[in-house]
Amino acid sequence: MTERKVALVTGGGSGMGRATSLRLAGEGRAVAVLDINAAAARAVAEEIAAAGGTALAVAADISRREQVRAALAEIRGALGPVTILVNNAAIENFCPLGELDDETWDRLMAVNLKGFYIVTQEVLPDMEAATWGRVVNLSAIGAQTGAPDMALYTASKGGIIAMTRSLAVELGRKGITVNSVSPGFIDTPMARRAIDGDLFPVPYEQIVANYPIPRLGLPEEIAAACCFFASEDAGYVTAQVLGVNGGAAV
Repeated sequence: MTERKVALVTGGGSGMGRATSLRLAGEGRAVAVLDINAAAARAVAEEIAAAGGTALAVAADISRREQVRAALAEIRGALGPVTILVNNAAIENFCPLGELDDETWDRLMAVNLKGFYIVTQEVLPDMEAATWGRVVNLSAIGAQTGAPDMALYTASKGGIIAMTRSLAVELGRKGITVNSVSPGFIDTPMARRAIDGDLFPVPYEQIVANYPIPRLGLPEEIAAACCFFASEDAGYVTAQVLGVNGGAAV
């Protein structure tokens, strides 16, 4: 059915969002690549088009409802209603709790938690009209295990897990599933910035050496999990948190 073909990936311009956008397009979805970085979104959309897929680049700050609404109007006009949503866009923070300030807290929560709520709420009418929808939320291993100097970031991701489960209960009768993928230590531009900035308490090689699968994960491995949750095969799967983390947390 055509109403099931359009996917929106937030933070689609790099890392896990880029990999998920490419995979969804490869599986025949029309993909709206949304990113605050317009050039990055455009590059991914062009990559999809060059491979024979259908994509649209849109720029928006997901914490700003008017920007999200404008982006969705453009997406609906070009591609149609959105029935697959991958909430991926996020910002990181490394800071001891005693050094956090209110402005930093508010900005990260506005993107990492409120942004997920805004985008999901604005897309929901399309899914309700189709009586079919897939929402996939990216959380994080730190929300399950804790992480030093990351209380703010992990709190936002813990909120995503809780919201995922509650929305799954709320929306299941409408034909909409809501699941979360919880990445471990994935080799993304965000992770590389932290590695290069020496923001982890020990070298990252020491961290992953203790994993059952002792390496960094790949963005494509997160994309595979997201695309499973977005598929017809996952129609009886909802409220789940799938850890893609090399066995570092269960």
